[in-house]
Amino acid sequence: MENRGVISATGAVLEEASIEELQASLQGEMLRPGDHGYDEARMVWNRMIDKHPSMIIRCSGVADVIDAVNFARTHELLVAVRGGGHNVAGKAVCDEGMVIDLSKMKGIRVDPTQHTAQAQAGLLNAECDREAQAFGLATTMGVVSDTGIAGLTLGGGYGWLAGKYGMTCDNLVSADVVTADGRFLTASISENEDLFWGLRGGGGNFGVVTSFEYRLHPVDQVLGGMILYPMEKAKDVLRFYHEFSISAPDELSTMAFLATAPSGDPAVIIVLCYCGSSDEGEKVVKPVRTLGKPLADLIQVMSYGDLQKMLDPLLPTGHCYYWKASIIRELSDKAIETLLAHALPLPTPMSGVGFQQLHGVASRVGQDETAYPHRYDHYEFFPIVVSEDRGEVEKNIYWARELWEAMQPFTTGAVYVNDLGDEGEARVKEAYGSIYPRLVEVKNKYDPTNLFRLNQNVKPTM
Repeated sequence: MENRGVISATGAVLEEASIEELQASLQGEMLRPGDHGYDEARMVWNRMIDKHPSMIIRCSGVADVIDAVNFARTHELLVAVRGGGHNVAGKAVCDEGMVIDLSKMKGIRVDPTQHTAQAQAGLLNAECDREAQAFGLATTMGVVSDTGIAGLTLGGGYGWLAGKYGMTCDNLVSADVVTADGRFLTASISENEDLFWGLRGGGGNFGVVTSFEYRLHPVDQVLGGMILYPMEKAKDVLRFYHEFSISAPDELSTMAFLATAPSGDPAVIIVLCYCGSSDEGEKVVKPVRTLGKPLADLIQVMSYGDLQKMLDPLLPTGHCYYWKASIIRELSDKAIETLLAHALPLPTPMSGVGFQQLHGVASRVGQDETAYPHRYDHYEFFPIVVSEDRGEVEKNIYWARELWEAMQPFTTGAVYVNDLGDEGEARVKEAYGSIYPRLVEVKNKYDPTNLFRLNQNVKPTM
């Protein structure tokens, strides 16, 4: 018999009657250990995470969220909030305590006239993209289709369209939020402005966002895909990649990887998306395609939705993951030499090293205009260990850590908050830099008791 007792953060055991009262109030579902569906519901994208909450509240709407927040606050429960469950650190689930699960909240309405979308917090990128693409519209939504829109947006949101249209958070028009005291607020540029600022990069620190309103842009067909070169050409290809990417127009966004090709050959891969006219795009990407003899050239005109799914096989749900990340502004010769000396050979067939570019419109936003502060041209650098076998990942974590350490002289010391693992308060402060004190002010106002602390936590000082 599974232990169904619910224990507060202070060690108090909750009365069963109070739990039953909460359950009766919900329109959605409460799952507890031993219930059918509980084990499936506690699983997240990264199967390195194996946590057992005391209760999972699968909310059907805002009323369920309000009831769950009020119950958790009153009974001093540890609270995790789940949108898509794609966070590498597993912040969407907890041991003991309560998971407020928004994954069933998938309503979306696209306004093709105003070029906006109202999207609930349980949607995945692919689901949001599908509805917007029905009208030839899109917004920046990451690079993997099964990422949740909520965590992506709240952490900032890199993506293929960031060069042309800004990060995901730059395209946020408003958000509906349930705060720690159970209030339902709308945050926008004209309403609860301080909260709106904090939501655009500050993570899940300030409440449970139940719905997002996004600005959409005309995007239909794009020129995109990847080109693979032999690993022995990695030094030359990465040197070229840096020069090519730093001169890229806003319409072009890129990534580079050291990885294993489907053929089993080690490869250096350039991935790209050009969201302007295909004729102009062909001219822009020609240098990538004429660099040398590739293992494969998969660059072609495709739908934006198909592009969004292109990297899914590299990061499938249900595998085990570990990575560490930092921001690099320049891929110098010395940085490339250091990278190759420490990265090769790759520890597992699915492991690799990635560089994700941020530039263009996303880099021209003011540093303190949103709660994502790294507004300059850069790459997010991340060595990543991937395997279906948890033990294989555990024994190769050292590889990612040693490579990350070796590359630190070439980094800014900063990091994209959505790529942080469980790395401590100092790294959270490095993710936010000079804006961290302002985040604390917002936290003090909207969550002074730190009810929402299972995240990359900004600690209140009240």
